[in-house]
Amino acid sequence: MPQENFEIPVENAAVDWVSGTLDVPADETNVRDAMLFAHGAGAPKDSAFMTTVAAAIAAAGVPVLRFNYAYSERMQREERRLPPERRPRLEAVHHRALDVLRERFPEQRVWLAGKSMGGRISSYLASEGNDCAGLVFFGYPLHPPGKKERLRSDHFPSITQPALFLQGTRDALCDLELLEPALTTFGGKAELHRIEDADHDFKVPRRTGRSRDEVLNELARTTCAWML
Repeated sequence: MPQENFEIPVENAAVDWVSGTLDVPADETNVRDAMLFAHGAGAPKDSAFMTTVAAAIAAAGVPVLRFNYAYSERMQREERRLPPERRPRLEAVHHRALDVLRERFPEQRVWLAGKSMGGRISSYLASEGNDCAGLVFFGYPLHPPGKKERLRSDHFPSITQPALFLQGTRDALCDLELLEPALTTFGGKAELHRIEDADHDFKVPRRTGRSRDEVLNELARTTCAWML
């Protein structure tokens, strides 16, 4: 799958630029959509999950831009673990990546997608009025582990775009019995797709007989069918 790698300039951050990778379909002739894909708190844009899912979506005809948040860019450069930054700093970098994608594909519909924290920040951008065709959440972190009373859904009514929630049934950060009523408050049409026996990282027990690649391919296929 063709890729374009580049630097995304950022301001008021711990770094001057963050890395971006664009997975491009082999044929860009009839591209109608483009996706901005944000990573989760614990792994950067080049994690196995991010690269595999992005490549599969790009192979279906949708360019996918992955990017590092500033703290994860530092983690890669300095080879050490760092905690995620506060929401305003995450949003600022996210905005810059969105600008880059729109400059590259000015006529295409743009979709906001994210793994866990990246999906949560995507949802804030949408709730604040940023235009997008819809949102895709790969394991939305509805609540912290073991703290189900702290729901991260107060902004759902402000999101008017359609959304796809891809959630594992063993996700410790998203009790589906709490997510389902939360989705009734969503401003746009929200669809839930369950991945049976999957945890927050979409890993499934051996007893299921399903491989890691099979699960990730299901995520990509479901996303593309929903979008297109």
